[in-house]
Order: sequence, then structure tokens, then C-alpha cells
Amino acid sequence: MAGEVGQAAPDFTLYDSSNQQRKLSEFRGKNVVLAFFPGAFTGVCTTEMCTFRDQADQLNSLNAQVLGISVDSPFSQKAWAEQNNLNFPILSDYNRQVVNQYGVAFQNLAGMEGYVAANRAVVVLDKDGIVRYRWEAPSPVVEPNYDEIGEALRQLS
Repeated sequence: MAGEVGQAAPDFTLYDSSNQQRKLSEFRGKNVVLAFFPGAFTGVCTTEMCTFRDQADQLNSLNAQVLGISVDSPFSQKAWAEQNNLNFPILSDYNRQVVNQYGVAFQNLAGMEGYVAANRAVVVLDKDGIVRYRWEAPSPVVEPNYDEIGEALRQLS
């Protein structure tokens, strides 16, 4: 599985909420926080992405760029990002390529047979694109430890 600690993170191209293609490699030179989340317009996901939004100053001081990733369409992501004033790219993995590549696909979300979403997971990359931290929720309703993410980023500074 790609995206393990110590490995080079595989590059990908996804649409953002403005329907523009964004490549992971365009963020080289910065530390990157890949924040996988199950779905826009849901309580825990909104709390998580708003927490990252509210930590923008701290993250900027650590040369870090957050990228939110879910399987939602760019259209719903745009409305959700605007509603919550999210200040970082929200990327659509509508074909589930990246969630499968990083091993964070969540099968049958909310008991919906056949529906594959992203599990809540955080992958921190250093400025060279090497995975330095990885966390995956035991359940989609569990938020990450934001202090632990901050510490992982501080260690890269």
C-alpha cells in the first residue's frame, strides 16, 4: 500500500472545489497535510476541516499546506467549503483512485452497501514528498489528534 511512513507519496491529480485540476507535486517544497474525510455536510467532517481552517496561522508558520480529500463531487465540496469559509483546497476523489492508493477507502459507509468513501485519515508529507506521519481513524466518527499532527510538522521544521 502506498503512503506508508518513510515512502515517497505517490503523486496524484484531483479536481478541487473550483473544478480545477490540482497535482500533489505542485505543493513540493512545503510540508503537506493530506486530510482524508468521509463526506461534506456531515458533523465530524465539518468540525475537522474547520479545525484545520482555524489553525491556518500555526500551519503556515510550519510551512504546511492542508489538502482536504473526499469522494464527494467538486460541486458539493464547493458549496460546503464556501459555507464553512475553508481556506485550503478541498479535492474530489470521485473515482476513488487516491483513497484506494493510500489504503483509506471505507467500505459501506453508514451501512450503505457498495458505497465507498474515504475513511478519516491524516498523512503528513515533508517538503520532498516523503510520508513522515500517518494516522487512520478506527471509526469515521473519530477526529485526529491535532496536537500530534502539529508535533509531526514541528519535527520537519
